[in-house]
Amino acid sequence: MKKLSANTLDIILWVLMIVSITALLSGCGRDRRDLEDYVEEVKSREPPGIDPIPEVKPYQSFKYQANNARNPFDASIFQAKIVQNIRKTNSKISPDPNRTPEFLENFPLDTLRMVGTLEQRGTLWALVQTPEKTIQRISKGNYLGQNNGKVLDVSDAGIKLEEIIPDGFGGWRKRDGNIALSE
Repeated sequence: MKKLSANTLDIILWVLMIVSITALLSGCGRDRRDLEDYVEEVKSREPPGIDPIPEVKPYQSFKYQANNARNPFDASIFQAKIVQNIRKTNSKISPDPNRTPEFLENFPLDTLRMVGTLEQRGTLWALVQTPEKTIQRISKGNYLGQNNGKVLDVSDAGIKLEEIIPDGFGGWRKRDGNIALSE
């Protein structure tokens, strides 16, 4: 087989390129009369009519006539419920104002995690992790959380506590809570 020189390859490439360009340009010269006829037919059509603007209905005002009905903003209907709740709040439940707050009372209860237990001299301690990742130990009688949460029991499963929270009527009420052992 005969080897072609570089000049021969260049000539072949030029010929192929010229033939390709000629073929492409020949497609641009076709008869477009049918397209021009269609455009003329569309332009000669009658434009569709525009719907008339709808008639604006005049505003009719409404006069409120229910002056003898109950006012929805009057709180006096809740007076009996408020008095009933105030009677409940006159209980003896309240946080001890003379007690020195413990360290874990600086954190909301939902940010504290029980991460384990430790038994020392017959006392079971719960290991509690703070949001700052420090570990504190607590046992029955300690306090934690921001609602005066007193620890009632410590077990391997979790911490059982009782919080004293405001009842919304100037008094206090007790609420049970717990912190389960984290996995």
